[in-house]
Amino acid sequence: MTTSTADDRTLPGPLGPVPGRVLALALVSTAATGAGLLLPAALGRTLDLLLADAPATRWVLYCAGLVALLALLDACQTVLGGTVDARSTAWLRRRLTRHVLAVGPRAADRFGPGDLVARLVGNAAQAGTAPTARAALFAALAGPLGAIVALALIDPWLAAVFLAGAPVLVLLLRALSRDTTECVAWYQRVQGRIAASLAEAVGGWRTVAAAGAAPRETARILRPLPELSRAGHRMWQVQGRAAGQAVAVAPLLQLAVVAVAGVLLTRDRVTVGEVLAASRYAVLATGVGLLVGHLAGLARARAATGRLGEVLAEPAPAYGRSGLPPGPGRLELRGVVARRGTRTVLDGVDLVVPGGSTVAVVGRSGAGKSLLAAVAGRLTDPHAGEVRLDGVPLRDLSHDELRRSVGYAFERPALLGTTVEDTLALGLASPSPDRVREAAVTARADTFVRRLPEGYDTTVADAPCSGGEAQRLGLARAFAHGGRLLILDDALSSLDTVTEAHITAALLAGGSPTTRLLVAHRAVTAARADMVAWLDGGRVRAVGPHEALWAEAEYRAVFGVQGGAGASEDGGHAGAGASADGGHAGAAAEEGWHASAQASEKGEDASAKASENDMHAGARTSQDGMHAGAGQSEDHGHRGVGEPKDATHTGAGQSENHGHGDVGEPEGGVGGGAREAGGLPRSQGSSVGFEESGEGTVR
Repeated sequence: MTTSTADDRTLPGPLGPVPGRVLALALVSTAATGAGLLLPAALGRTLDLLLADAPATRWVLYCAGLVALLALLDACQTVLGGTVDARSTAWLRRRLTRHVLAVGPRAADRFGPGDLVARLVGNAAQAGTAPTARAALFAALAGPLGAIVALALIDPWLAAVFLAGAPVLVLLLRALSRDTTECVAWYQRVQGRIAASLAEAVGGWRTVAAAGAAPRETARILRPLPELSRAGHRMWQVQGRAAGQAVAVAPLLQLAVVAVAGVLLTRDRVTVGEVLAASRYAVLATGVGLLVGHLAGLARARAATGRLGEVLAEPAPAYGRSGLPPGPGRLELRGVVARRGTRTVLDGVDLVVPGGSTVAVVGRSGAGKSLLAAVAGRLTDPHAGEVRLDGVPLRDLSHDELRRSVGYAFERPALLGTTVEDTLALGLASPSPDRVREAAVTARADTFVRRLPEGYDTTVADAPCSGGEAQRLGLARAFAHGGRLLILDDALSSLDTVTEAHITAALLAGGSPTTRLLVAHRAVTAARADMVAWLDGGRVRAVGPHEALWAEAEYRAVFGVQGGAGASEDGGHAGAGASADGGHAGAAAEEGWHASAQASEKGEDASAKASENDMHAGARTSQDGMHAGAGQSEDHGHRGVGEPKDATHTGAGQSENHGHGDVGEPEGGVGGGAREAGGLPRSQGSSVGFEESGEGTVR
């Protein structure tokens, strides 16, 4: 049986969140009970006066007044009971929703989304009736007790006869309360399992449809129905048996009271009117049917309250009151240990991200990259260790300070809000339309948003997005958020190569005050970062530039590259031979990047000279539509002959596509040829910037 401790933890005291209305309901219910107790006495007195041919008009009016009062009080009970239930349910749902969102993924991991929804919707509605049930139960108990007192006032023998059989009723009611609570809890647990299975199937409807598994999923979802039926039948059996036993006992007690009253009438110890009153009081004293209903309702409410209490027992993170001092956004993870269930995913992670820098986190699937990203911005707390931002532990920061300072973008962003603009401004204290639109331009989302029926005012429901478009909206939201730390949890994975290159260029533009932590799965993304943190076996195995780590075969294997240090895939590096699928080949290199005098294969660069500033330059023509030309550069941020700025590619003649310009181009990030919409240069010759084909490789 659910303890009162669970009730107290869930509801704010026995009177619930609206104690004033509950007290009013209790008073109204008690007044109705009192009026009901007075009515038999008034009827008995009226009958005695009528039998004695005495004036009885006043007592008839008393009886009529009591009947009218009972009707009025009953109406008040209905209104007060309904409003108390509604307000208590709304309060519980708000509290549970806030707590689940505060707890974060731990709540969903333990209970499952479907079960959480079942608790939030169904169980909260049942638990919300608890204050009303308590108030009604008090009045329901007051009726039998008052009836026993009234019997004693008529004649003590009447009360004694009733009390002789009362313990049997008490035992029946106690067994009913215990058994009903167990049955209701069982029923609610099965309901939760069905809801959880349904939520899983709805979330994976594409997988279900693609596999043609709808009938099998339907059977899986509905598999607990027989158990639910057994729980429901058991609940009705318990209540039916209790009611039947009580009905069998109650008439015997009533007959006993009436029989004793008849004997007393023959001895002139009671009047005819008092016999009538005693018979009515006997019915009230044995009002087990009413008590059974109230006890069953209270049992359902207590069982539901216990299920809500289980969710509320999950501890939510506590926040401090500190703010952040001025700083560049230096992030430190010290001895961080984090688990999923019983499995330790991060085991003593130490990592420092210098302020204003970009660090890519790489590792095999399951290495804990996303968990590290969640810990870094305190979406979840580590089980051990500490995370600091500019020297301040994240636990000490106030909630508002933390969320203002840390922005996130995710692989599958949730597009929350009424309109697209609301979605992009989510979390901003004072959203500015100009700021939102600037962020959308940076994330390459402005163009397709403006094509929507109402532009930025289009409702989210009327703006279906592809995976890449949704990611761009999520990135725009993160850019609009600002802050000193930006965490991207694989937020570029659904973008095409060219769009990713544009966004990455804007993200990594020099002079940005934001520190960036990127969860990366592509070698080209890791290559653009200032440093790479390599997760392996729950620890940071190494931290260093991508080109330096590339010398290790196990690091290359993270990106699916096989072979020695001279071969690479997906934007990697190659030695004196040839590279595959987007790598570089060269015979001479500077600071970890390679240049080659040989022709490269599959779209590689060839060069007769070593590159400068970590880049490749070549004098030979490349194959498969790549870069060629004396002093021509490739891969965003490489410079060619006479180019004075970083982040600009130049060849011997012209460039194409994002950031590639002519010889001697004075500005970084913009080419010198004819421009397309959005400030991008068109190609005019043989130099090619970013190739749209390939597996996410920017060449």
